[in-house]
Amino acid sequence: MSSKRDYYEVLGVNRSAAPDEIKRAYRQAALKYHPDRNKDEGAEERFKEAAEAYEVLADPEKRNRYDRYGHQGLNGVGMHDFSGMGVEDIFSVFSDLFGGDIFGGMGRGGRRRSDRGIDIQTVIEIDLKGVLTGVEKTLRFERNDFCERCGGQGNEPGTQRRNCSTCGGYGQVEQQQSMGFFVSRQVIDCPHCQGRGSIPDRACKQCDGSGRASRERVVDVKVPAGVHDGQSIRLRGEGEPSHSGTNRGDLRCVIRVREHEFFQRDGDHLVCAYPISFTQAALGAQVDVPTLSGSVPLKIPPGTQHGAIFQLPDKGLPNLRSGRRGQQIVQALIEIPKKLTREQEELLRKFAATEDKHVLPESKGFFERVKEYLTRETTTKEDEE
Repeated sequence: MSSKRDYYEVLGVNRSAAPDEIKRAYRQAALKYHPDRNKDEGAEERFKEAAEAYEVLADPEKRNRYDRYGHQGLNGVGMHDFSGMGVEDIFSVFSDLFGGDIFGGMGRGGRRRSDRGIDIQTVIEIDLKGVLTGVEKTLRFERNDFCERCGGQGNEPGTQRRNCSTCGGYGQVEQQQSMGFFVSRQVIDCPHCQGRGSIPDRACKQCDGSGRASRERVVDVKVPAGVHDGQSIRLRGEGEPSHSGTNRGDLRCVIRVREHEFFQRDGDHLVCAYPISFTQAALGAQVDVPTLSGSVPLKIPPGTQHGAIFQLPDKGLPNLRSGRRGQQIVQALIEIPKKLTREQEELLRKFAATEDKHVLPESKGFFERVKEYLTRETTTKEDEE
């Protein structure tokens, strides 16, 4: 079950909201929770949460998958890893929406925004057998990549770029905005050259001068044995190009381990419930217990009680660091038949006739406690009267 909040709830819009309404809601959330404006604890997490919600709801294909299947529908879809990105880098992802960094094109504390690449995120689903042995997965995802024709430069091959006349080659301009009685001045990325400081003499025909194009990427990912649900594998340089196109971000692969029909995981141990009959519990038996690597024999001693625990050494999962396997914990659950044949009922009645409850320590203790309780209750009522 996903712990993420509903994306529509995050942005405060209903499920039928139009694209413009979603855009406005995200702008308001970004301004409200930007850490340079909002110093409350958790503001930066809400800021990144809103960015993730907007990325999905602003994309028709991703929104359709989310509406139909929820968060699980986005597994395997290339998405930005906002949790590992800086605030300034998040603004650069949506520069067309904000017209650059609305907080001045600078990092927090007045530092120039870093020119690192943009991280993206995807999900890898595996089962417990994959955790046991490790597995290699082939991922296919879409990412914003360099244009093949111009190599990310934005100009037609064989032509040059020249300084932007709007910003004079600096890549930034000053913007003035009136806010009631106040006038705000801030430095933003140049809207003409998108902060690059130069424009092509002739724009690339394939990307129309942006230097970017959406392309499918295929990579192989080795998931190590012992990995836990929620852990991630980072592939360096498999993200999207930086603002200037000189660096690439990373691909963060979040591991999701599917639930198993028999086993529950407890760290490196596996826990399973195994049903036995009351005759097996009373007389003892040998049963075959399933494990991830095949069934193994387990001896049930005579007199086994309901809920008894048995341990199978080295039948759990490997530790991610040491490789040492944990245990498999088997809990015996005694099943009482709902229907008996006439012969079975007669045999049980004969057995019941020979039964002496005073020979059973657990039963004796229970009935003695009941008797003491009823005696106390009767005495208390008589005293009150």
